[in-house]
Amino acid sequence: MYKKIMVPLDGSKLAECVLPHVEAFVKRFKIGNVILVRVVEPERNYGGEYAIDPNIIAGRESARQSSAKDYLNEIVERLPKGDTAFQVEVMVGRVAESLAGYAENNDVDLILIATHGRSGVTRWVRGSVADKVLRSSKIPVLMVRAPGTEKGI
Repeated sequence: MYKKIMVPLDGSKLAECVLPHVEAFVKRFKIGNVILVRVVEPERNYGGEYAIDPNIIAGRESARQSSAKDYLNEIVERLPKGDTAFQVEVMVGRVAESLAGYAENNDVDLILIATHGRSGVTRWVRGSVADKVLRSSKIPVLMVRAPGTEKGI
């Protein structure tokens, strides 16, 4: 049923609550490929008199991408392997759009994502990446509510 699943992680312990579910899917459904993904938002350079040198911005972005890749590789080391191939992907862009686009363009069967459980004004102000992925993706999305979070998505 599911051969390739994508697991977005943002580097937080809260987002890692999805990992036991990944392990269960790998064992139960004999998943062939698990892709751990992290999206790094691009640095903004507002220009004007306070503009930052583009080389500095590129260096910062490169460092953040490298750190994100190291983080994902550490997660892979903690997961049981079996017959499942694990892959890490780091992208630069808007988080929800990048995740939905990657899943669609890479034949992902399922997106397994944690939700922070924000609701009300907090959700309106800060947004919900999981909710945006759910609404914009053509691929099934399984949302896992992190323990101790608010009610709501």
